[in-house]
Amino acid sequence: MAAIKKDKHLTLARDAFISSAASNSILVDRNFSLVLGGPLFQLLRRAHLSDDAPTLVRKRIIIISLFAWLPLLILSALEGQLLGGNAAVPFLMDVEVHIRFLVAIPLLIIAELVVHRRMHTLVEQFLERDLIPESDLTRFNTAITSALRLRNSILAELLLIALVYIAGIMIIWRQYMALTAVTWYATPSGAGSTLSLAGMWFAYVSLPVFQFLLIRWYFRLFIWMRFLRQVSRIKLKLIPTHPDRVGGLGFLSNTVYAFAPLALAHGALLAGMFANRIFYMGAKLTDFKMETASLVIFLFCVVIGPLLMFAPQLAEAKRRGIREYGTLAQCYVREFDNKWLRGGASADEPLLGSSDIQSLADLGNSIEVVKTMKSAPVTKDSILLLLAAILAPIVPLALTMMPLEELLKKLLGILF
Repeated sequence: MAAIKKDKHLTLARDAFISSAASNSILVDRNFSLVLGGPLFQLLRRAHLSDDAPTLVRKRIIIISLFAWLPLLILSALEGQLLGGNAAVPFLMDVEVHIRFLVAIPLLIIAELVVHRRMHTLVEQFLERDLIPESDLTRFNTAITSALRLRNSILAELLLIALVYIAGIMIIWRQYMALTAVTWYATPSGAGSTLSLAGMWFAYVSLPVFQFLLIRWYFRLFIWMRFLRQVSRIKLKLIPTHPDRVGGLGFLSNTVYAFAPLALAHGALLAGMFANRIFYMGAKLTDFKMETASLVIFLFCVVIGPLLMFAPQLAEAKRRGIREYGTLAQCYVREFDNKWLRGGASADEPLLGSSDIQSLADLGNSIEVVKTMKSAPVTKDSILLLLAAILAPIVPLALTMMPLEELLKKLLGILF
């Protein structure tokens, strides 16, 4: 008897351990974040510029933006390139640099808080909506763990820093982004551009800080795409009749709202680059159609594109739903026909007020929902939001093509 009682206690202890492990496993899933991790995040925590829920946004914006921008102001003033001097583009008139450090950097930092809060709840939805089969919870947890491990990688951030200095500064900025006119940061010459003191801080401190923040976002987007790819390979428990018409995955369209500040930052960067070339190099806004289209396509690919990975499962769920609900409808309408049209109903059962007709209508509505299932968890509103976030900073540059009064008249003419 003692041995039996001992075995019973061991069994209970083992079951409690398994239950606790499962609970902790789900807890890991619910703590998913693209933002709370990595060497820079740990550095910011030690500097009291961030915490476990990155809410010290205002402090980070002020310190990082001023660290990149304020020395440029001071050095340009000391070199006489603030408003005058021999520069065709003095510092205070350089629209691109102010937008990069005083608009884009704050937006990239704000995006961290928005993405953390929204994406945290998005991943929870996979569990709360019971989309992950119990047998695949381990695979789901593995996908989470893999994403967090990559997010926390020291090597990854070191490679990003190397990429910034080797490709971002020495190749992309010097060859394609820097203005060819005499500016506050450089003077073109036959042997190449000669950097001023402000230009040296700009090229080797301010610009790398900005580019690192930007490229780190691309790295996070890669982690998110990789995570969605792994989840899309799990056989999800999709419901074809779900009202969102994507089997219960409608919550994924909210990723667009999470990444909206990031899209706005990209639009602002493009607007700043256009403005400098319009004001100082004689370009027109219409000259940048290709650049604008390329940015729109790129952001649509990295923000909305990953959601298309669920298209095969949604298509299969739609086919299955049409088949299964079609069979159910066939059985129901046959019994309905036999009952109400072939004399199957009892004489004392009234047709008026019968729930059979309402059930028939509800079944028809369910089949219509299945037939109108979408191939991806993307809504029209999310597409328009992303497009608006990209183009909003560029729209004011339309004033460079016509006076404000004329532009307003045309807009009023279109509306009324």
